[in-house]
Amino acid sequence: MKYFLGYDLGSSSIKAALLEADSGKPLASAFSPSTEMKIHSPRSGFAEQDPEHWWQELIKATRLLYQKYPFEKNEIGAIGISYQMHGLVCMDKNNQPLRSAIIWCDSRAVGYGEQAFNELGHEYCLQHFLNSPGNFTASKLKWVKENEPDIYSKTVRILLPGDFIALKMTGDAVTTVTGLSEGILWDYKENGIAKSLLEYYGIDESLLAPRVPVFGEQGKLQKSAAEALGISEGTPVCYRAGDQPNNAFSLQVLDPGEFAATAGTSGVLYGISSEPDYDLKSRVNPFIHVNHQTDHPRYGILMCLNGTGILNSWLRREFFSDESYETMNDGASIVSMGADGISCYPFGNGAERILENKNPGGHIKGLDFNRHTKYHLARAAQEGIVFSLLYGAEIMQEMGLSMHRIRAGNANMFLSRLFSQTFSDCSGCPVELYNSDGAVGAARAAGFGKKYYTQFRDCYRGMELIRLVEPDKNNIVQIKDIYGNWKQGLKNILKA
Repeated sequence: MKYFLGYDLGSSSIKAALLEADSGKPLASAFSPSTEMKIHSPRSGFAEQDPEHWWQELIKATRLLYQKYPFEKNEIGAIGISYQMHGLVCMDKNNQPLRSAIIWCDSRAVGYGEQAFNELGHEYCLQHFLNSPGNFTASKLKWVKENEPDIYSKTVRILLPGDFIALKMTGDAVTTVTGLSEGILWDYKENGIAKSLLEYYGIDESLLAPRVPVFGEQGKLQKSAAEALGISEGTPVCYRAGDQPNNAFSLQVLDPGEFAATAGTSGVLYGISSEPDYDLKSRVNPFIHVNHQTDHPRYGILMCLNGTGILNSWLRREFFSDESYETMNDGASIVSMGADGISCYPFGNGAERILENKNPGGHIKGLDFNRHTKYHLARAAQEGIVFSLLYGAEIMQEMGLSMHRIRAGNANMFLSRLFSQTFSDCSGCPVELYNSDGAVGAARAAGFGKKYYTQFRDCYRGMELIRLVEPDKNNIVQIKDIYGNWKQGLKNILKA
C-alpha cells in the first residue's frame, strides 16, 4: 500500500486525486470531462444528470490520473468518495437507475417542502430535523411519487449521488448518517430515521439504504469496477461524504469556530457547531458533520449560494469565449472597486435557501452602455458572489457562529486574487488558501477510514498553506459601503 485514491463527484466534473500515504503529499490529480458536464433542464427550475454518465467520467478521470502518475493496481490502499449533496437517484430491483438523477440545484420540490414545513409545524420540523424539509432529497422523492407514479412504484432503493458511485464500485447499496441528514431523512431528537416526515409524505422507510460508518470499510471493489478503474479487486472503499462536509474535512475544519469556504459551481460557507442549532427560517442548514459522535457532537452549518462559479462560467462563455479565466480575472482587477456602479445579483441557478427558497433570477443593475465593458461585468459578478456569501454569513452569525478565519482550497474562484481579496476585505477575516481540494480530502479521509492514520491530525501531513490573504485596511470602508448598497438593492428585488 503506497497511495490513497480520492474522488470528488461534482456537477461540473469528476476529479480524482492520488495521495502518497506516508508523506500525505498530493501527487497528481485529473478530472473529466474537459468541458463542464451538462445539467439537463427539461423545464424551468429542473436540474438533472445521468448517474451512469458520472460513472463513465469517473473511469476516464482515473485513467487520466494514471497517465499523469502511473501506479500499480495493488498499490492503492483505500478509496474515498466526495459527492454533490442533496441529489436523488431512484434505483430498481436490479440496481439500475430508473430516471436521471434530480440534483442539488433542482427546485421542483420547493412547494412540497414548504407544505410539509407548514403542516407538520415549523417548531416541530426545526426541533426534529433542524431544517425545513425544503428542497432536499426527501421532498424530491415526494415529487417523484406524485408526478411519476410509475417510476416511484418501481423504485426499491433511493441513493444519494455518492451512494450510487459506491454501488458501482462495490455492488453494495448503502448510505451514511451524514447522507441521511443532508436529505432531511434523519430525526435528531429521536436519533433515528425521520419517520414522521416519511409518513407525512407517504414514503416507505424500506426505500432507504442500510447505513455504514462515514469512516471505515464500506465495501470492496468488485471485479467489474476493478477492471474498469485499473485497481485491484477487493480494494476497500473507506470513506464517503457530501462535498461540503468533505471540503471542511479536507481543510481540517472539524471544531466549533472553524469555517470552510468553497466557490465552485455553487458557493458555500460551512461552520462547525457542537450544538444542534437551527435558523428559524431555515435559510442555512445544519447537518451531521463527518466527525460527529454521540459523546462528541459536531454539526456542520451550511450556507449555500447556487449561483457562483456557474455565473463566472456563463460570463466566460457568453462574453469571454476567446479568453482564459486568468485573463478574465486580470481584466476585472483593473476595474475600480464597485465596478463603476454595476451591481450583480447571482441568483440565476434555482431557488436560493438564503432567500427563503425564492428564485428571483439573476440581475445586473446600473449597466451603462456608454461606459461599461465586459470587464466591468466580470468585476461586478465577483463582487456580487462575495456579497451573497457574506449575506448568508450574517445569518450564521445570528445563530451564534463567529467567523474569525476562513480556510479554502486554492482552487476555483479562489484562484482569482480579486475574488479572495474582496472576500477578505468585506468579511474582515484572513483567508487561508491550501493545497487541498475535495478529491485530496477524500483521499486523506480514506487513509483514516483504513486506519492507516490513527488520529485526525495525522491526515494532514503534506497539507501546505499556499497563500494567506489578509484584509486591506485601505479597502474595508469602501467595500462595506458598496456591500450596504448591494443589500438595499437586494431588498428591492425581493419586494418586486
